[in-house]
Amino acid sequence: MVERFVVVPVDTVGMGPREREHPGTTEAHPAPDTGGSVGSGAGTAEEKEPLEDSVFEPQDPEAAVPILQYNREPNKYGDGVPKENSPFINNTEHDKNNSYDGTNMALFEEEMDSHPMVSSLLNKLANYTNLTQGAHEHEEADEEEGSKKKAVKSPQMGTFMGVYLPCLQNILGVILFLRLTWIVGTAGILESLGIVGLCCTCTMLTAISMSAIATNGVVPAGGSYYMISRSLGPEFGGAVGLCFYLGTTFAGAMYILGTIEILLTYIVPQAAIFKAERKEEEVDALFNNMRVYGTCCLILMAIVVFVGVKYVNKLALVFLACVILSILAIYAGVIKSIFEPPDFPVCMLGNRTLQNHGFDKCLKTEVIDNLTVTTKLWSAFCDGPELNATCNEYFANNNLTLVQGIPGLTSGVISENMWSEYGPLGMMVENKKLSSFGGSDPTKDIYLPYIVNDITTFFTLLVGIYFPSVTGIMAGSNRSGDLRDAQKSIPVGTILAIATTSFIYISSVILFGACIEGVLLRDKFGDSVKGNLVIGTLSWPSPWVIVIGSFFSCCGAGLQSLTGAPRLLQAIARDGIVPFLQVFGHGKANGEPTWALLLTAGICEIGILIASLDAVAPILSMFFLMCYLFVNLACAVQTLLRTPNWRPRFKYYHWTLSFLGMSLCLAIMFISSWYYAIVAMVIAGCIYKYIEYRGAEKEWGDGIRGLSLNAARYALIRLEDAPPHTKNWRPQVLVLLNLDSDQGVKHPRLLSLTTQLKAGKGLTIVGNVLQGTYLIKEAEAKKAEQNIKSAMSAERTKGFCHVVVSSNLRDGVSHLIQSAGLGGMKHNTVLMSWPGTWRQASDPLSWKNFIETVRETTAAHQALLVAKNVDSFPTNQDRLGEGTIDVWWVVHDGGLLMLLPFLLRQHKVWRKCKMRIFTVAQMDDNSIQMKKDLQMFLYHLRLDAEVEVVEMHDNDISAFTYEKTLVMEQRSQMLKQMHLSRTEREREIQSITDESRSSIRRKNQGATENSTVSRQSSTAEDNQEDEAQLIHDKNTASHVALNDKAEAGPEQVHMTWTKEKLFSERNRNREPNANVAVRDLFNMKPEWESLNQSNVRRMHTAVKLNEVVVNKSQGAHLVLLNMPGPPKNRGGDENYMEFLEVLLEGLNRVLLVRGGGREVITIYS
Repeated sequence: MVERFVVVPVDTVGMGPREREHPGTTEAHPAPDTGGSVGSGAGTAEEKEPLEDSVFEPQDPEAAVPILQYNREPNKYGDGVPKENSPFINNTEHDKNNSYDGTNMALFEEEMDSHPMVSSLLNKLANYTNLTQGAHEHEEADEEEGSKKKAVKSPQMGTFMGVYLPCLQNILGVILFLRLTWIVGTAGILESLGIVGLCCTCTMLTAISMSAIATNGVVPAGGSYYMISRSLGPEFGGAVGLCFYLGTTFAGAMYILGTIEILLTYIVPQAAIFKAERKEEEVDALFNNMRVYGTCCLILMAIVVFVGVKYVNKLALVFLACVILSILAIYAGVIKSIFEPPDFPVCMLGNRTLQNHGFDKCLKTEVIDNLTVTTKLWSAFCDGPELNATCNEYFANNNLTLVQGIPGLTSGVISENMWSEYGPLGMMVENKKLSSFGGSDPTKDIYLPYIVNDITTFFTLLVGIYFPSVTGIMAGSNRSGDLRDAQKSIPVGTILAIATTSFIYISSVILFGACIEGVLLRDKFGDSVKGNLVIGTLSWPSPWVIVIGSFFSCCGAGLQSLTGAPRLLQAIARDGIVPFLQVFGHGKANGEPTWALLLTAGICEIGILIASLDAVAPILSMFFLMCYLFVNLACAVQTLLRTPNWRPRFKYYHWTLSFLGMSLCLAIMFISSWYYAIVAMVIAGCIYKYIEYRGAEKEWGDGIRGLSLNAARYALIRLEDAPPHTKNWRPQVLVLLNLDSDQGVKHPRLLSLTTQLKAGKGLTIVGNVLQGTYLIKEAEAKKAEQNIKSAMSAERTKGFCHVVVSSNLRDGVSHLIQSAGLGGMKHNTVLMSWPGTWRQASDPLSWKNFIETVRETTAAHQALLVAKNVDSFPTNQDRLGEGTIDVWWVVHDGGLLMLLPFLLRQHKVWRKCKMRIFTVAQMDDNSIQMKKDLQMFLYHLRLDAEVEVVEMHDNDISAFTYEKTLVMEQRSQMLKQMHLSRTEREREIQSITDESRSSIRRKNQGATENSTVSRQSSTAEDNQEDEAQLIHDKNTASHVALNDKAEAGPEQVHMTWTKEKLFSERNRNREPNANVAVRDLFNMKPEWESLNQSNVRRMHTAVKLNEVVVNKSQGAHLVLLNMPGPPKNRGGDENYMEFLEVLLEGLNRVLLVRGGGREVITIYS
């Protein structure tokens, strides 16, 4: 099967040709697993028509392939790199739209877009190329933009050139040449071997873990950052990636400081700008010179990197040759020292080592022409050159001795160098074998040319200083894009490089201890051998081999750090996981990270201003150790989780090795510098929390997500064993949201209330039901889910979204209440808004659905919260002032009424509100005792609240209550006629009106009462049917006034008629006697006996309780009230809604609470 592709450039980001013609059209649901754009109507006849700007081959227009288009918009399920989101190795989005010809597989042709042929997959495997990404690619970028592409050569580097030598070059460096001899002399051979063994074991275990990760699939160029971020997720990846970046940047500072130290100490000491006039000023002068020359060197190197990295790449081989030649010179010098040790004498005064700068002869006096004259050394310790001058007491009492600095391999000096010689700052470097007589004065000794410790030395400090010499093991994985077979080369090359360098370090420790005198080993800067590099004194043929070699080695390492660090920062910035770093993702036209280079140079300057190699080394050790720690953690997590995708080709790994490597990294961090370790961990933790809080959402299939899944599964199984104890009960909320016709959230304040109630704790599920079938409503369901998630993000509601498509809303809500959640993490509370338009709804299902929801939550033993006037509730940005949260505790249903105000007051919106609890006392209750008992109960509950007992007397049922009941029953009868035909409905309405008129009699013929009849014509929004609806309206003032009288006239009543009835009434009203007849309709007192007495009693309760609540709590910020249950007889459902309306009338923010049938608050600890 031949696949032909015609590629047309897509110049509009994220749009194909058809979309450019109609930019307003959006695709219904992009395929989330590929980042592509697959419309919901794929495969329809309309989409199969040729596009206007498609390109066809003239030879065979029948077999033309439509334009290849793919979405460049970043995928929220990945990082925008199609390779990572596809199961195919060399996937591109446009491969999916290739046409399919043939009849052999016609059964599968409709699924060919998502399930390609096996032959197509094998073809991708055969043509796989992993292009180089990074500096080399940027330098060779095409100068011309357009369709012209250079032929890309396949990567040809093997294990030796691609991994082994780069790792060798990065591992061997400044510490080996400048500090290893000093470490051996200070720590002794045994402890030095311990330091080297500890650090090399750490890097070897890390390399094993890294090899497992690197061989678990294709690793694009990006090295350690790519591996960690894709294994542990964007939070860990970003935190560790930035730590690795900082480590690489400070490594650049360390290499530059090493370069300047070699330059000013060993090559051209006379170039120093700052010169010390006194000995105690030497350290400050050295640091100032390091700062000035280091800054100049940094600027020069940054310019070289900016101008062109290709020059750095071309010089890399030269730098590598310098390193190898220097090491060979060391081994050659060791072998030569067996037969002919080099002559580097060290002058000792007593057992103290002297600086050999200002004198040539290690003598106090010498005889010239039979005259005894003093030497330059005499002048350094005495007042003058005269023989009778006053001299330092220690100088006068002790003899001068010449000790051979390099006694040779067979001299036996190894036994003397076996043990450590730690000491404080300013301690003199001494040879314990030599005799020494007293007379020293520490206050004067600091001005004399002795070799002293420039820093306080101890074991843990040396670990931190030495560790940078074993870093650089990531060099091979960083070049994975250049390798012919990365999965084979990275493990072999890296482990061989670590084994080689470990052998070099261990052998160097032993050979240095066996060949060099201890006092010379502890002489950090070689002052006792005329300022020669100590390791250079051992080399053959000349010390300059090591000096020049180490100088160029440090230069090369510094340039490579300044090259690699900006690209690492650019990769992190382009991933989009750290928003404030996005500016550093931009650069020159060819991709060079200009801004990242500037930031890198700025951070590097901080290290240079520290000016001390020994102070900078532990800093970068921390950042590298953090990186290595998480590489080991990534491997251990993936191995223990046994995820199906964890199939490394490198088999010689185990989770125990990774865990041991991780433990070693952590131990070395705290061993070398506990305060730097804490700082590094705090930095990484802050970056982690920042990415988690503000960063872009990424799904990389990381191991932490798998770990979370396993932990969640384990916890869910544990939670399933038993229901939570009352002490652990908290509202796990299912929020039932309503959406408008555009799938937008109608009441976002419901989410605000959820956030304030939960404060980020517990389970929150936000649910919605769409009416229809899932196959048709799939696109709307996804859009609704996205809109709900956006609203949750805006309101800072942490939880899950669940959109259900059901044939009817009632079943959908029922399914949510029954099945939302999983195992022990199921909701126990349902939160919904009050159906405010239930009276005006053309479909009575709104209030029926509400009542059925109340019944189902009761049957499921779940609590129910209903928010009335939810749009007036405060947002998360509001801060309510002094006010109250009033709780009306009418019946006890588990204590949820007391718990909710406490939870709300934890949030800053409600924090200043006080809690008041009202309870209702009947005639035979002792109000005083009730108040005392309630106060004691709240005291034991540890709740602070004001308590008030409200007495409700058994008053006679008022006329207002009867009229309320009458109008309610009339409306109920009218609603029953909604399903009748128009003629029957009119007849029924007429009969109801006539019956009402006949049942009314006058009480006072001469009384003048305010009553009006307004007749309106209402038509449904869809103009399908006319409604007959009787709506009763009243205001609070008339409510209170009517209750003060035993009997009162009726209030204003609005009646809604059908059109025909309206016209007939108008004609009747034109007659002279008609006005009296119409007024008589509502000026009558009803026959109380004809009403349902149960409804009258319920209405009486609602009216009286509403009167009391309005009187006490009308000014409260929030009123919480027991929600009465619906009637058991479903025939009175519409009356139940009227009761609730009367109960809540005149109140602003109300939360109706219905308990779930279990205690949720306890007085016990």
